[in-house]
Amino acid sequence: MEKVDYIVIILYAIGIVAAGMIFSGKMKNSKDMFAAGGQSPWWVSGLSAFMTCFSAGTFVIWGGIAYKYGIVAVVINICYGVAAMFVGKWVAGKWRKAGVNSASEYLQIRYGSSIVQFYTWLKGIMVMFVTGGSIYALSVIVSALMPLPEGHLLVDPATGFLSIPITSVIICIIVIIIAFSGGLWAVLMTDVLQFVILTVSVVFVIPLIITKAGGIDNFINNAPSGFFSPVTSEYSWWFMIGWVTINFVSLGGEWAFVQRYVCVPKSKDAKKVAYLIGVLYLVSPLFWMIPPLIYRTIEANVNPEQAYILACKEVLPLGMIGLMIAAMSSATASMATTRLNVFAGAFTEFYKRVVRSVNETQLVFVGRLITIVLGLIIIAGALLIPQYGYTSFIIDINTLLYIPLVLPTIWGLFSKKIKLWGVWFTTVFGFVSAYVLKFMLANEGYLTNVDLFNPLVVWISENSRIADMVSGVIGPFTILLLFEFFSKKEDPKWKEVMELRQTFEKEKPLSASLMPLKMLYITISIIAVAIALLALINVEHMQIMFSFSIALAIIAYLAYRYLKNAKKKIRVQ
Repeated sequence: MEKVDYIVIILYAIGIVAAGMIFSGKMKNSKDMFAAGGQSPWWVSGLSAFMTCFSAGTFVIWGGIAYKYGIVAVVINICYGVAAMFVGKWVAGKWRKAGVNSASEYLQIRYGSSIVQFYTWLKGIMVMFVTGGSIYALSVIVSALMPLPEGHLLVDPATGFLSIPITSVIICIIVIIIAFSGGLWAVLMTDVLQFVILTVSVVFVIPLIITKAGGIDNFINNAPSGFFSPVTSEYSWWFMIGWVTINFVSLGGEWAFVQRYVCVPKSKDAKKVAYLIGVLYLVSPLFWMIPPLIYRTIEANVNPEQAYILACKEVLPLGMIGLMIAAMSSATASMATTRLNVFAGAFTEFYKRVVRSVNETQLVFVGRLITIVLGLIIIAGALLIPQYGYTSFIIDINTLLYIPLVLPTIWGLFSKKIKLWGVWFTTVFGFVSAYVLKFMLANEGYLTNVDLFNPLVVWISENSRIADMVSGVIGPFTILLLFEFFSKKEDPKWKEVMELRQTFEKEKPLSASLMPLKMLYITISIIAVAIALLALINVEHMQIMFSFSIALAIIAYLAYRYLKNAKKKIRVQ
């Protein structure tokens, strides 16, 4: 990379932290810090939720699959969209009608404190640790583009490039500052800004990589056999069905997404949040995956996990590779700050229940301290997960443990009969079956040497992804279904849930804040000016860069006009 790329990255980091700091003054109480005061516009929460799905892992894992297998990576990502549409239809509105500020608050009312404490501690530590893996993936990409002279303070002596552990720590610190300073408002707005940066960067890459490959026809003719098949032997239609199911549960009950549904003013806004995620994931995966797909026909023998960034490096002009790194950093920072804020909120609620005589100022202070502690766990994950293998770790965690942890939460929104002990049984069953599958029936585990289990061991080795789905999805669902069928009486805590819903329905809904729209048009204007300045030093790509700059300026103007009209309507009312 050139000096101008480093300048772009540094300015991006400063800008994102500054955007987060702007909202520090809005945090008057814990609801402001962890639920945006219930005033987030639906489109802000929707874009934030969409960005929560992204990280550097999106480019490393799915970009690698796109490069290696082809269009199947697009189909896998479309599964998110299908799942989100189902969530919008049946689940998102239910969360807002519940009248709570978080998933952990609802679980406290619906099931009691024991399961909330278990989920908070286990999920909080596990999710923070997994988030460290995404930070690591980003660090791998960033470090590979930054050679340093021998003896430099930040150099890795073994590679001659920027040290991956040091990069991980620096990124983690930025993430902690954003979540620490401005709470959920900061997370929401930086997510929206990061969506803009990411979209601009990828849109810029697409025409350049197509031209580099000699056009669409040349790409199609040179693609490997089976490259355009929607499924493969490893990622079959059964896998796709399971993936839709897993992500329906994740998008419907994962605490980070629930937070997006409960921070908007009305239940119909919560539905819009989920539908926006669905629409974006139904139409955008091909758009995101074009660079590694086409790069396969340009360079056929590179590390798949590096294919995305190498494709960008191949075609991006001076300064734009820095913007692309900023975009990937945006995606990872979005996901990390979201999770950090969610679980800092959960632990703060736990603290509030334990120490009853505490005011809102003290809760905000405690929330910030917890944010720092959880940030340290993210750093630990970034440094330790590479020892296991990043891609394997992420897929195993998603398929084996997410359903047992999250499905009971969604079930409790609808079922008046499921009780606390049913939730405990489902969770424990899921964990035990995952352990047996991964460590006893596979990878030379104890049961692999027992003749009785030999047919099962062989089937698992040949169908590992399907086996994971059976254990992680079908098992917990079946357990909850059986409890639902055989339970005859209504759980006493269901009455509390219904009372809270009735209270919420009587409350006057808040108005959505206009501040996000103001920040959006200002930020897009700044990006438009930055790309125009970069165009002046890139003669070869000047025309296309000015075109992007003008397009962004038009979008900024439209956002400004919409904001102005919205303010007029408020004054009239």
